[in-house]
Amino acid sequence: MGVMDLYSTVAETIYSYTGLSPVAFFTILAVMVGVYHMVCGMFVSPVEAAAAAESRSVVSEPELPLEPVEIGDVTIEELRAYDGSDPKKPLLMAIKGNIYDVSKSRMFYGPGGPYSLFAGRESSRALALMSFDHNDLTGNLHGLSASELEVLHDWEDKFMEKYVKVGRLISERTFTDHPEALEEQITETNN
Repeated sequence: MGVMDLYSTVAETIYSYTGLSPVAFFTILAVMVGVYHMVCGMFVSPVEAAAAAESRSVVSEPELPLEPVEIGDVTIEELRAYDGSDPKKPLLMAIKGNIYDVSKSRMFYGPGGPYSLFAGRESSRALALMSFDHNDLTGNLHGLSASELEVLHDWEDKFMEKYVKVGRLISERTFTDHPEALEEQITETNN
């Protein structure tokens, strides 16, 4: 069987299966292979995607402590530093004066999250009223109805169950909170 016989057999087979001439068939085949490679080049292989995701998570994910860290007594002003704006700090919020570490729910309470306005704040009134009004971000429970207080109690139960209590709100710092500050003030007064 010569080359011409082989060509004739292939041409007849192509025509009988596709109805195309060999030139048209191979042209379409070449275009399809080119389109396949072009489309595949637009996507990343799963191995490369996993490597890229790992490198992004190393760069963009903050290194938070694995376990919540006890912060103790803090003022409302000090609590605001834990609103998620510093990715190296835990994400905290207070209910009825108790501070909870909500870092494990960063996608909800962190920057850009649907409940981010509660982070770094005493949110009792807002939770009781189911309010997203900034004026309700307070611990003031005055004037709330029994049903609103029950809603707040339910929220508090959920937080106690899901998150770790890491501190408590205090109204203000006193010199007994920081004895070294009292010593500094006494030294300045005596000089």
